[in-house]
Amino acid sequence: MLLHLATWQEVETYLQKSRGIILPIGSTEQHGPTGLIGTDAICAEAIANGVGEATNGLVAPTIAIGMALHHTAFPGTISLRPTTMIQVIVDYLTCLTQSGFTKFFFINGHGGNIATLKAAFAETYYHLGNLNLPEATKVRCKVGNWFTCRSVYQLAKKLYGDKEGSHATPSEIALTQYIYPDSIKQAPLAEEVASGYPIYSAADFRLHYPDGRMGSNPALATKEHGKELYELAVKDLTKSYLEFLGSE
Repeated sequence: MLLHLATWQEVETYLQKSRGIILPIGSTEQHGPTGLIGTDAICAEAIANGVGEATNGLVAPTIAIGMALHHTAFPGTISLRPTTMIQVIVDYLTCLTQSGFTKFFFINGHGGNIATLKAAFAETYYHLGNLNLPEATKVRCKVGNWFTCRSVYQLAKKLYGDKEGSHATPSEIALTQYIYPDSIKQAPLAEEVASGYPIYSAADFRLHYPDGRMGSNPALATKEHGKELYELAVKDLTKSYLEFLGSE
């Protein structure tokens, strides 16, 4: 069930059987010459919806803007500062806790979100404790990064080897091709692609990664690969979510 397509009465009924909710989170950032700017949010949303269907779980609206300051030298990128993103997460989870939810399972599509999400969870626990909400001590938060699922990682390595890279990867491009086959992009890609440089400012990032890719060859992606990756991610994260719901 999708939260934004439900009524408050339906949510109230849902809470009688489950206190868990799935929150897709991604980013709106450049993904190289052939990757959609919404890639990270698109992937997280599709997989979260799949997990929701598999578990009869409630899925929150996608948080499509993440922490992508290092990509902002490329047109179209939109980013939150870490401090802003932390406050957004705290406000989301405070409202949902007041409604009665206690298990928050984030399905994440962007590596740059991970550190900020973990900081946001710490802030949330502290904030809820100060509010003295009845359910505050039961609140638990967890991140499931679809791209680090064991089966997904193994298939990506089998399909792409060291051409998977770490940004604008063929695995994430393949997944968007499966989800949006009418939006597949074509563009010339240089054989040589930069990798290994640390991430600092946006200007420094673009200097070292001029076409936006980080060691990847997204030309290897196909929508058929995307279907396989989607099914593996949904299977792995369904298992993780159910285990999370059953944990203390």
